[in-house]
Amino acid sequence: MMNIAQYLDSTYLKTPAQSGISNEETLQKNKELTQEAIDNGILAVMIRPDYVSEIKKYIQERNANVIVGTVIGFHEGTYSVDEKLAEATTAIENGADELDFVINYNAYQKGDLELVKEEFVQCTQLCIQHHKVAKWIIEIAALTDEEIADLTKHISNWAEENFSESDLSQIFVKSSTGFYETADGKPNGATFEGVKIMLDNAGKLPVKAAGGVRTPEDAERMINMGVKRIGTSSAIALIKNKSASEGY
Repeated sequence: MMNIAQYLDSTYLKTPAQSGISNEETLQKNKELTQEAIDNGILAVMIRPDYVSEIKKYIQERNANVIVGTVIGFHEGTYSVDEKLAEATTAIENGADELDFVINYNAYQKGDLELVKEEFVQCTQLCIQHHKVAKWIIEIAALTDEEIADLTKHISNWAEENFSESDLSQIFVKSSTGFYETADGKPNGATFEGVKIMLDNAGKLPVKAAGGVRTPEDAERMINMGVKRIGTSSAIALIKNKSASEGY
């Protein structure tokens, strides 16, 4: 049986306001998520920037090697380049190993490719300089199939034009935030169709499928398709051969 755990980013991204609990209770949830990752060989935890410092310390105190990931420009992606750089710099200083940026897909849809390229190059450069992984969330539920293909291709081209071959494995294209609101009950996370389009256009860049992977069979299928990482709020269910109870 495939070791799914080594592909998983176990994710908790609700703010205290969104979950209706206190900051302290949210920190405790992040610690519980992290302990589950330590105990079950899960590769990474993906948490909000406010909790990176505490969770990094928690992992170090236990001599564990779980990767700490966080989100930048989350979840709308409309932060300015300077705002994303500032948020990313703080996250790196606090100990984040991986940074998942929400690309400004609104600007892309309006045709402002220069802005999108600028944020991609500058923010990715910051990560590469500090030996961090940069993942770019394109929010596929907000895009047409043609836009998914085109934006993924642009990111791939910009990466090859601006970074060395050895850097490309540290630059991901990622499907979803899990917070985008769709109409008519349509999926807001990774779909097999959307991820295949990403894989077909990502070139040498790895792809992360986030949200919508609800069964071990789904996870294995994604991995067999070529996905290198899976973001999920139900990591334990997936590795214990159960179906996910949450949407992301």
